[in-house]
Amino acid sequence: MWLPGLPWALALLVTAASSGPSAEPPDPASIFADLSPAELRAVRTFLMERPELGLSPSQGGPLAKNSLFLVELLPPKKRWALRFLEHGGARPRREARAVIFFGAQAEPNVTELAVGPLPRPSSYRHLPFPGGRAVPFWARPMTRREYELLHRALVAALAPLEPLLREATGFGFQNCSGRCLTFSDVAPRGLGPGERRTWLVIQRFVEGFFLHPAGLEVLLDHRDPDPRRWAVRQLWYDGRYFGSVRELAESHARGELPLARLPEPPARQLFSSYEPRGRFPGGTPAEPHGAKVCEPQGRRYRLRGNRLEYGGWSLAFRLRSSAGLQLFDVRFGGERVAYELSVQEAVAFYGGHSPAAMQTKYMDAGWAMGASSYELAPGVDCPESAAFLDAHHLLDADGPVRFRRALCVFELPTGVPLRRHFDSDFQGGFHFYAGLEGRALVLRTTSTVYNYDYIWDFLLYPNGVLESKVHATGYIHATFYTPEGRRYGSRVHSHLLGNIHTHLVHYKVDLDVAGSGNSFETMDIRFENISNPWSAGARVGWDRSPPAPRLTPPLTCPRYHLAVTRRHENEPSSSSIYTQNNPWDPPVTFESFIRDNETIEDQDLVAWVTVGFLHVPHAEDIPNTATPGNAVGFFLRPFNFFSEDPSVASRAAVIVRPLDPPACSRLQIQRWTPASPGPCLPPEPFSYNGTYRQV
Repeated sequence: MWLPGLPWALALLVTAASSGPSAEPPDPASIFADLSPAELRAVRTFLMERPELGLSPSQGGPLAKNSLFLVELLPPKKRWALRFLEHGGARPRREARAVIFFGAQAEPNVTELAVGPLPRPSSYRHLPFPGGRAVPFWARPMTRREYELLHRALVAALAPLEPLLREATGFGFQNCSGRCLTFSDVAPRGLGPGERRTWLVIQRFVEGFFLHPAGLEVLLDHRDPDPRRWAVRQLWYDGRYFGSVRELAESHARGELPLARLPEPPARQLFSSYEPRGRFPGGTPAEPHGAKVCEPQGRRYRLRGNRLEYGGWSLAFRLRSSAGLQLFDVRFGGERVAYELSVQEAVAFYGGHSPAAMQTKYMDAGWAMGASSYELAPGVDCPESAAFLDAHHLLDADGPVRFRRALCVFELPTGVPLRRHFDSDFQGGFHFYAGLEGRALVLRTTSTVYNYDYIWDFLLYPNGVLESKVHATGYIHATFYTPEGRRYGSRVHSHLLGNIHTHLVHYKVDLDVAGSGNSFETMDIRFENISNPWSAGARVGWDRSPPAPRLTPPLTCPRYHLAVTRRHENEPSSSSIYTQNNPWDPPVTFESFIRDNETIEDQDLVAWVTVGFLHVPHAEDIPNTATPGNAVGFFLRPFNFFSEDPSVASRAAVIVRPLDPPACSRLQIQRWTPASPGPCLPPEPFSYNGTYRQV
């Protein structure tokens, strides 16, 4: 956006309202808290009332308009936050990040603004992108309005194919009622900068429609802000390419097109549904409830706003709309070990024979994976005993939207002891047994980015270990089966190909170990051949194994399992919401973070961590990919940071000693918790809402 006559160096100032009556000071963690619905509304109202911005409502109207796309917290600069948290300095100014689509001007673009101070905004300033470049309008994320227009354009363009579609699938686009076709879109939207051409996979709209491709894929050009200029550029049907809708329709009319006829979907127990079917072999009962997590003596963690405390742990958290879960000011025993730990990006690169499959390279920050945090079901997504928290997002909407139960917190019995030892006397008895039950506190949310569901966990253990983990589940991204497609996946159903793909997840880890001045050091372990000092002539050693080949994905941030850089305020994220639609020249290029040849000794450092796995879909991915075997993550572990394992402070240990060894007939049992935890009370009946509505 360019504002005529208004230099960027000057923020627009208006009179601020007087502050209200004094109240109890908020928790220091609140400087990292997500914007409240009132703050989101205040930012939107303030911007909508600025005449020089010329903003229109997000919903409805043309694409060639100025509209507010996203509002979320703009975290304070680290030095200001630490001055407040550590040295009693002033509370940092609370600001919002606002993303605006400027489509109603000669050179449309995307602009980001910092708006504040909150809760009563009175000014804004420009947030520059690296290199001072603007984000082109064609690189903007998709909106609900563009999808509405895309569907309308597709239905009109494919009208000549209605006889073909009805005959082959029994479904259609025209006057379809309960037997409609739909589509899924893939990205990137083109093969180079400036393009906005999207391959659309046509599917039957039944439960689990992701697994019901119709055999037709359509390339639709929608770069122009005027939908009247949109056009179908190419089609693919059952392995063959066609240059126009007319060419495909005429081929069918002449009887020259072999049709891929799909069977009628059953009314019940559709293969893509969750409806139970079949029986387990062996006859064990499946109807009774299984094991449950309970808290018979109440919660052992404290949740105050966005501050979470458990054992020696303390942290602040938020769920940002753009990229998801973010931790700040992570401490153990009162000492900070990390300033920030956050999800940055989740990518999935696919292979396939159809054009949609070979084009698919999903970068989920571009689909606002943080705002895809739909309701968590008690007893399924989280234990019934969990604490559930709502989230509020203002993304592609004309007001804040409430997402019920978007996060949960619960203590989890790990099912394996944290520590244990049986000290045998090797005479049929023992000297002692000691063990400490394994438990962890879990902070969880999910991202449902269309077909895939990501389950994001941060786990806090009593021994000072923090685990970051993501499970992948949901529907596979599947295409229509052709014999040629077998090179790129598995035939998982009669007309369905599960396409091979790689999941990569990128994290930011801003460690502050005993202060922000840290160094990065690796330890190399090697085998050594030496003369045995206690046996002359003998050698001690092993042959080295050859190193494994290195895999290099094409996206820069996942290219490294671990990259360590100096921390800079202008490098807050390794990706952006614009990378998906402009991967060729994105505004954020991670490679530039590590090519500046800066020293990383005694500096404020950030570790960028990539985890991932290769997924070769198989029949057992029907109806959904299961979480076992599809989880990756990493650990932050203390290394000579404590004088001993800090979990010795736990009172959940058990020590058993025989009073009459070696007979061991009388035992001394020591416990520091009540002898019986009490009954696990049945929770309230299952309930679920599932809505996310403007508030």
